[in-house]
Amino acid sequence: MENNIPIHLQEVIFATSVTALNRQLSKLEEEGQIKKIAPRIYTSNFNESEEIIIRRNIFTILGKLYPGAVVSHRSALEFKPTAANQIFVTYTYTKKIELPGLTIRFMEGMPAIEGDNPFSGELFVSQQERAFLENLQSSRQVGPTSKTITLPEIENKLEQIVQVKGEEGLNQFRDKAREIAEKLGMQSEFEKLNKLISALLTTKPSKILTSPTAVARTLGNPYDKHRLELFEKLFVELQQQPYKERQDINKEVNSFRNFAFFEAYFSNYIEGTIFEIEEAKSIIQTETPIPNRDEDSHDILGTYKLVSNQKEMSTTPSNPDELLNILQYRHQILLTARTSKKPGQLKDKNNRAGETHFVDHTLVRGTLIKGFDYYQAIQEPFAKAAYIMFMISEIHPFLDGNGRIARVMMNAELVKANQTRIIIPTVYRDDYLGALRRLTRNDDPAVYIRMLQRAQEFSATLIANNMEELENHLTLSNAFKEHDEAKLKIITTQ
Repeated sequence: MENNIPIHLQEVIFATSVTALNRQLSKLEEEGQIKKIAPRIYTSNFNESEEIIIRRNIFTILGKLYPGAVVSHRSALEFKPTAANQIFVTYTYTKKIELPGLTIRFMEGMPAIEGDNPFSGELFVSQQERAFLENLQSSRQVGPTSKTITLPEIENKLEQIVQVKGEEGLNQFRDKAREIAEKLGMQSEFEKLNKLISALLTTKPSKILTSPTAVARTLGNPYDKHRLELFEKLFVELQQQPYKERQDINKEVNSFRNFAFFEAYFSNYIEGTIFEIEEAKSIIQTETPIPNRDEDSHDILGTYKLVSNQKEMSTTPSNPDELLNILQYRHQILLTARTSKKPGQLKDKNNRAGETHFVDHTLVRGTLIKGFDYYQAIQEPFAKAAYIMFMISEIHPFLDGNGRIARVMMNAELVKANQTRIIIPTVYRDDYLGALRRLTRNDDPAVYIRMLQRAQEFSATLIANNMEELENHLTLSNAFKEHDEAKLKIITTQ
């Protein structure tokens, strides 16, 4: 038997035209070692339902009982039953066959052609170009009983091809689809496909496209659909509760700047730009770099110039164009000395941090524009700050300096609303980064929000009238220690 597994131990066993084998099956059934779960199908699995067994082995069943069949139409793109528990297959006849928990919809049509993918036994799956043509056929059914996916879904899948393979890849896809359409007599379906692809690749808006992602590409602003889904989750979570208003007690010029010094110091420390406090003070006071650390010194100075300027930090975007302009201007100030990082310019190649891949550089502008919709809908200052900080961090629109720019954008929201700015001290760095990762990888915004709330609660205890007293308060709070040396203390003054 297959894989040398004894017949009575195989999960699915098939009746055949071999008399001796069928007698063996009958005997095993009588002995209670196997049971019949569908016509010509037996199983040795008595622990799970017939529906689960059939669903798990459906492609093996199709390959064995219907040799030469082609998994086609929507099933060739989805590789799973629809919500109505249907699988669509091109075969030698049109028929509907009911199995436990599944309906197989056989449709008479062309057998496998060159390029269709062998799958299980003698089963094939429509190659991608054929599947797209099949899904552009007209269907009398709608929803999960339709053999085709919806037009917006087709457009989104074409958009994904552009994102992964570029415009050249989509053109190659079109050329191959044209050849297959000739073989299958599907010229009218190809014309539909050709119009969709032409609309996607044009620089002018198209009335043909219906998918928001596809329309965005024609407008020159394709975006990262999965990141938008993540931003929506954060937006929804942020809207679930009110947030404590922590009035800024450091608005006077001197205290604003003292606070800004440590804001800049810690923000750079998070990114690995480490100085002694006195070195950082010297850089700010003299605007002179530390010997042999010109770029690092300018990072501290650039961050400080932004966060110590009350007018600059009271500026927030009111539309997507302003968002882009503010981001690029602030980035230029922040990284003015790092010319290799193209200060003020959106990234032209992709970046990552560990296992996290940030938004593709071709999708940055569109994702910022679409993400702005959620930002604009938020009213509470803390929620607005938390949202924009994560959005910028997650998109990573620049080659470098993204974390610092994200925190600048966050605190600008709070300054404008006269709320306490947020400092992430060294001892809290791992909590901060861990919460960001949890939101990115596990779609869990709650931890991220709680982390920022605690950071703001801590920041609200910092009285910055006197630099020496402020530094002493930070020391007592364990702010300068590493995460494995201590925990952040929130020390309130009476």
